Amino acid sequence: MVHLVLAFALALIAAPASAQNAANWPDKPVRLIVPFPAGSSTDLVARIIAQKLGLRLGQQVIVDNRSGASGAIGSDAVARAAADGYTIGLATLSTHALAPSLNPNLLYNPATDFAPVGMIGSQPYVLGVYAGLPAKNVAELIALAKAKPRALNYASAGAASLAHLAGALFAYMAHVELTHVPYRSSSQAVLDLTEGRIEMQFATLPPALPLIADGRLRALATTGAARVAMLPQVPTLAEPGFADYDVALWFGLAAPAKIAPAIIAKLNREVTATLNLPDIRETLSQQGFSAEPSSTQALAAKIEADVRKWRKIAATVGIAAP
Repeated sequence: MVHLVLAFALALIAAPASAQNAANWPDKPVRLIVPFPAGSSTDLVARIIAQKLGLRLGQQVIVDNRSGASGAIGSDAVARAAADGYTIGLATLSTHALAPSLNPNLLYNPATDFAPVGMIGSQPYVLGVYAGLPAKNVAELIALAKAKPRALNYASAGAASLAHLAGALFAYMAHVELTHVPYRSSSQAVLDLTEGRIEMQFATLPPALPLIADGRLRALATTGAARVAMLPQVPTLAEPGFADYDVALWFGLAAPAKIAPAIIAKLNREVTATLNLPDIRETLSQQGFSAEPSSTQALAAKIEADVRKWRKIAATVGIAAP
């Protein structure tokens, strides 16, 4: 009985302390782990958000790039961090839905090792081809691919990456055979694309947009549900007949699982407020990114739904974890 009373007393002491810590958060800089390299689309978005979010929180938000293993290294670092609110991470469709869909031996479990903070937004890919390729639209590209099976090479940022699946899904739906060429990063791939060393890529928008503008890369379609504001003349893949094709890389924020709910609630409020700033929305739009703040529950539901979606797609097109 004495032990029970003592335990209860300690709990009463600890609870106000925990609440007080959450109320005072943050009182030092917050680390934002980005599980992809500096200069990637995820890194650019993280840095745009981090600066204004830091101003709202009254503490600097420091971007920490932990790339490797298609985002698994950085995501695992977030999962293993102290749940005190001073380490948060960028969660993406790749790290929190695609990876668990393909890899049964993943270092972390997106459903149990993280506390979702909320969505940031999404960005489709652009189907870009070498400017010297004799294909001016999707129909002509498909005709070319059918005339020369496996002769067209498409690049991605790695085997079993979202860009890899985007290409495989396109080939499956178009009934063509393409050759996949994995790269270390999308930025490297798009440079080879402009030189004609590869023929096509489902490219991330930030490195592709200036190359499209100066004619070194021809944009045939984008992969989301709606046209991209920065490429209003470029159709979605749904428009030329790929009705069910919808591939967009979403970004959100997540924290270690046992973080205080009060900190998550504050983070969600401030991230939402940051994303609703007109200058932030404009800056993100210029990168082909759509700001889509959400509740923590909405992000959790999105992760769960996308795990099911991409597990089915991966099985259909025959892609497994490398």
